[in-house]
Amino acid sequence: MSEPAIQPPGHFGIRPDKETFLAEENPFEAMMERFDHAAQLLNLDPGLYKVLRNPEKQIIVSVPVLRDSGELEVYTGYRVLYNTSRGPAKGGIRFDLNVTLEEVKALAAWMTWKCALVNIPFGGSKGGVVCDPTTMSMGELERVTRRYTAGIIETLGPDSDVPAPDVNTNERVMAWIMDTYSMHHRHTVTAVVTGKPVAMGGSLGRREATGRGCMFVTREALAKLGMGLKGARVAVQGFGNVGSVAADLMAKEGARIVAVSDKSGALHNPEGLDIAELIKWVKEHRQLAGYPKAEAFSKEQLLTVDCDVLVPAATENVITRKNAPHIKAKIICEGANGPTTAAADEILEKKGVFVIPDILANAGGVTVSYFEWVQDRGGYFWDEETVNRRLESIMVRAFNEVAATTEKYKVNTRIASYIVAVDRVAAMHRLRGMYA
Repeated sequence: MSEPAIQPPGHFGIRPDKETFLAEENPFEAMMERFDHAAQLLNLDPGLYKVLRNPEKQIIVSVPVLRDSGELEVYTGYRVLYNTSRGPAKGGIRFDLNVTLEEVKALAAWMTWKCALVNIPFGGSKGGVVCDPTTMSMGELERVTRRYTAGIIETLGPDSDVPAPDVNTNERVMAWIMDTYSMHHRHTVTAVVTGKPVAMGGSLGRREATGRGCMFVTREALAKLGMGLKGARVAVQGFGNVGSVAADLMAKEGARIVAVSDKSGALHNPEGLDIAELIKWVKEHRQLAGYPKAEAFSKEQLLTVDCDVLVPAATENVITRKNAPHIKAKIICEGANGPTTAAADEILEKKGVFVIPDILANAGGVTVSYFEWVQDRGGYFWDEETVNRRLESIMVRAFNEVAATTEKYKVNTRIASYIVAVDRVAAMHRLRGMYA
């Protein structure tokens, strides 16, 4: 890494009062504010800065689909490839009414830095379709998936762009994408997506990987503060795949899960919740609401509940300048992408909260996606113990690299993570040179 060199305000054209006119809710600009800080500390060449601040490719497609009613509906789909200098683009596909190009662009950039941070040979991408899958039949969902896949098929491929599940998509959707791609190419291509069913080339341990990664880095952060997972009080916002798995694994390591939430509400028990029982409840009732063995309280209260570890594992921008001053947790482990705004970061740093940033905390998912891609291409599959052991090795190594960078540059963990990631991507561009 190059030596730190603080640049004067205005370097790269960044205004020093940027926070005053940046909307906190713009995910791309919020993410790029952290990138800008890392770029300044790395004394990044202005030309290379411009390259890394812009996505390589942004695709917008119309997705016409025949509904079961006979009505023809046209949805909008996006796919953004942010940077592929280190390898094929890697990133999820989400089906949601709130999908926007700015959000997809931000998430694709996040994936670029995330893959570089854990040092796996992928670039970053992301995709989505603006739709409400809860109103669709299984047949309609399949038609949306296949038509969207056909719309971006020239971008997809094991050597170019490899999707994975994201918000409102799952193994079933990945199976449809793989089949559509394979039918167009006239042979089975398992490595075109990850997060598939194990029976068709998916990896053991992939479903739990993001939550397991959160557990590993939380354990390391607690150790750094002289604490352990055993007896630590943990609050988890979001009880989907990431949040429920993280809560379950931490509980099995002896942590006390004092609060959890989902879209239906939040539950609190200072003595600790029975996570195994809660998971069973959600499987039967599809929501946390109504669970009788805990106190119900507001979702907003969960973020400021008395705890040692807060795991925001739901959506972007939930920790803001408004609630950050009231957060009591010693550690925040960002299971979701972008849960903390830049303004909140400053407040948390002053409070001395140890933040495990999203590009590190939730990198377990893409790490095991990488393992799946490797297994598919090699045609040789690992047992779950091997997957989990290799995941732990990568997550712990990345945590220690971030910790060392924090000390070297005298910055917080988020900026340190960006410094490690941006430096690796920039180094690859310097080695490859510029094609002209």
